[in-house]
Amino acid sequence: MSLEEKAYAKVNLFLDVLTRRTDGYHDIGTLFQTIDACDLLEAREISAGPVQLTYSAPQDYPVESDLVYRAAEALRTHAQIKQSVAIHLHKRLPLGAGLGGGSADAAAALRLLNRMWNLGLPVTTLCAIGAKLGADIPFLVEGGTALAAGIGDVLTPIATPEVPANVVLAVATPLCAVPTKAAYAGIKPSGTARWDAFLKGPFSNPLDSRFDLFNKFEESVLPQFPEISKLKSDFSRFGALRVLMSGSGASVFAFFDGESSAKTALSSLNASIRWGTIARFTQHC
Repeated sequence: MSLEEKAYAKVNLFLDVLTRRTDGYHDIGTLFQTIDACDLLEAREISAGPVQLTYSAPQDYPVESDLVYRAAEALRTHAQIKQSVAIHLHKRLPLGAGLGGGSADAAAALRLLNRMWNLGLPVTTLCAIGAKLGADIPFLVEGGTALAAGIGDVLTPIATPEVPANVVLAVATPLCAVPTKAAYAGIKPSGTARWDAFLKGPFSNPLDSRFDLFNKFEESVLPQFPEISKLKSDFSRFGALRVLMSGSGASVFAFFDGESSAKTALSSLNASIRWGTIARFTQHC
């Protein structure tokens, strides 16, 4: 038996770094939103042995460190499954891009194998398994829209924002990648005031001027990576309604009035980006 599962990317419609924790991590406040740009996982059962993981394009890290591999082995262990699985990952989303690609792949693996092995595990269990592997994975198990606190793992699902039917996202990654360590370098936590104000809403439309489209990481990342600043400026020059960096970078997303305008922008910027797509919000994974 062979099954497929899409691994949807995410953007952050709001992201603030609130406090530094005693364990060295940071508490954040964010609004996650999945979009329909995705990787694709294909899986088939095999009789035994470790999980087999192959890729559509070569990867420069050991397969055992891949979040898909680790998620599959963690689910096998949890459910005491003797069979193994061969997974092929069609990698479309860029790496080091702030779109949650690796976490989305792991979340998709958990959903896929829950179906393949007829486990019937609830979402809460899949999220708990995923949380041990990465802070974004619990959100990406379900996707849609959620407020997130803590290290990004304390989730409150909310209704997906409504934008006019003609409005689309242009999402692009410039010719750079942002290490998480570099993103946090020089960050001065904001405290909770802006996050507390954001929590009062409205969340219904990110094009509304009252919607605080904000990313704290821009303060530390943009001075280090001028390519991202230029991409933001270029999107605005091509008529974007609102523009923001996603996650800790390097990707930028921009709202455009009409798909043709978004496509024109991406086509014009092709030489200065390593990946780009037109996307829309999804209500779930």
